[in-house]
Order: sequence, then structure tokens, then C-alpha cells
Amino acid sequence: MPVELTLSPSQLGVLNVYPIEFARHFGVRVFVTDRTGGVSPAPYESLNLADHVGDEPANVQENRRRVADAIGVETNRLVIINQVHGRDVVNVNEATAESAGDVIIDYGDGFAVAVLVADCLPILLVDEDSPTLAVVHAGWRGLQNNVLESALEHFEHHDAVHAFLGPSISSASYQVGPEVAEHFANVPGAVTPDTGDRSRLDLRAVAVAQLLALNVTDQHITVATQSTDGGATFFSDRAARPCGRFALVARRVIA
Repeated sequence: MPVELTLSPSQLGVLNVYPIEFARHFGVRVFVTDRTGGVSPAPYESLNLADHVGDEPANVQENRRRVADAIGVETNRLVIINQVHGRDVVNVNEATAESAGDVIIDYGDGFAVAVLVADCLPILLVDEDSPTLAVVHAGWRGLQNNVLESALEHFEHHDAVHAFLGPSISSASYQVGPEVAEHFANVPGAVTPDTGDRSRLDLRAVAVAQLLALNVTDQHITVATQSTDGGATFFSDRAARPCGRFALVARRVIA
């Protein structure tokens, strides 16, 4: 069975972050941000890291600077790409301000990489045999489009990959229509019937099933117990629109 992990907050400068401690064993520093410690006013209060949700660009820039400082890089070495709910992979060494995709691959070249979410599933993939790591943005569209398969194509041995699934919306708060549920009807525990033709979808159950099918071992999968439900700790697009985005941020510190 995958390991469940309740993230504990830690103060890092002005930020409240949630370190993923097991990754340190593989020479990776990684944490999840919450919505505190930034400069954005309501409704983006306060550590909004997205530049596409209506927040002032200067606020986003300062918030990203604070995250870069917390992870230990200059702001221009914190790589965030334009996420499109697909399966495209961006090599961190080739990323530009126009880069679009839902996976960033890093080979230990001194960058920090981040994916932004507000209900979708942020995922970290770490190779125990090489410096390779990836961060993945996985909503239902990305999972339908096999974004995890696309990411794992860049890892030689899938059974050497360790995966962390961060906070996302829970199935209790994620009601979907039949046009979404049909894609995951055969995934055990992923779809629960609700009222009428509506269902509840468990993104984490889908991601775990896909990782296992791709030969990532269950002992190497860690799932955060926290959810984005309600938007109080982590931004939730379902709870409030417009809203900001929080991040899963990772950096290889030992190559």
C-alpha cells in the first residue's frame, strides 16, 4: 500500500512551508507552500504564485522571489512553466517564459522547479539511481492524457522512482459529470456515484493506479493526507474564484 503522510508546517523566513523530508535521503529539497507569507491582497491572499489569475504582476514576482529564496536559488533559477492540462514535458535547461507543459524534468543542474495548483494534484518524481527528478501538474485532463506516463519516459528504471502526491481536492468535494467520470470508471476506488448522473472523483486514486501500472512500486508512493477542500490552508479553485495558486517546489542539492 502507498504510504500516507501528514505534512507538518515549518517556518522558513516569512513563509509557512511543508517539507517533504523523505526526499532529503535522495539529495532533494522539496516543500509545498500554503497561501500565507506573501504580498497579494484578497482574493489572492497572500502567497499567490500564478501570473494568470488576475493578481498584480508585481505581487506575483515578489511572491516567487520569496519562494526562490526559501528553496535556495535566485529568482531566475526558479522555473515555472505555463500549464495546459496536457502531457508535454519541458526540460528545465530549455525552459523559457513561453514554455508550456505539465511536467518539468530536472537533471540536477542547479535549478528549482515548481508546479502550481489549486485543487489539481502536484506530484514529485525522484530517481534514486540518478540526479533526475520531475514535478508534475495532474488534473483530471492530465491524468486522462497520461501525463504520468509521459513524465516517467524520462526515467530509466521505474522501480527506482519515488513519487510524492501533494494536497489536492478530495473526492468528497470533487463532483464531476459523466463526461469526466467515464474516463476513470475502471480505476478501483476512483469514481463514486453521487446524486443524479453526478459522481465523486478521487484524483489521488487515479494517480496511484497509474503509477502502479507504470511499475512504480507501492512502497515508493507517498500520499499527503491533506486536501485543498475549503481553501483555508491551500488555495482551492472549487472553493473560491478567482483564487491564487500554491506550489510544490523541488531542487536537487546533491547530484
